[in-house]
Amino acid sequence: MSFDPEELIRHYSSCWDNTPVEKKWARGPTSELPESFSVLEFSPTASRRMWTYVTCGMSASNSSRSIELHLFSPIQNNGLVELLTVVAHYHCTDTPLGLGHTINFGRPWLPNSSCSYGLISLPYLDGPELEKWRRQATKKTVECLWLLPITLAERDFKIKYGLDALEAKFEEANFNYLDPLRESVV
Repeated sequence: MSFDPEELIRHYSSCWDNTPVEKKWARGPTSELPESFSVLEFSPTASRRMWTYVTCGMSASNSSRSIELHLFSPIQNNGLVELLTVVAHYHCTDTPLGLGHTINFGRPWLPNSSCSYGLISLPYLDGPELEKWRRQATKKTVECLWLLPITLAERDFKIKYGLDALEAKFEEANFNYLDPLRESVV
């Protein structure tokens, strides 16, 4: 078996010093995802005061890009399990995703949010220890990347000026990535 979900769970758990709950979204064409695919939900801790949702098995697909994605939330929300499942399905069955790509969520990230797109970014909060996971069985390196909710205006800015320019705007604005009601930085 080239993909061991327990190995990836250990990687995440060691980076975040927490144990997740495994969740599966049962609607839609989930049978087209790798059999072992799930979303992991990490609850807040004293050192990480946010919910963290993570794909587990997205890299088991035959895609040319081996990635796993995580996103953060100020609240527990099962809709984020659905969101990550849909993004993983797109990656596994349609167009492989990677660093710098944007994704139309088709709905707000969280209720009443203007962030209805996602930007695949480096895991700036967690660094290279999280970013690079090497599978034991295949020695293949998987990128564990941050799916950052963004607005339509931010997505358009990234397309026009590039990823570095958008990330510079985020830094200048000192934006709150956990605020679903935040204003666009552009």
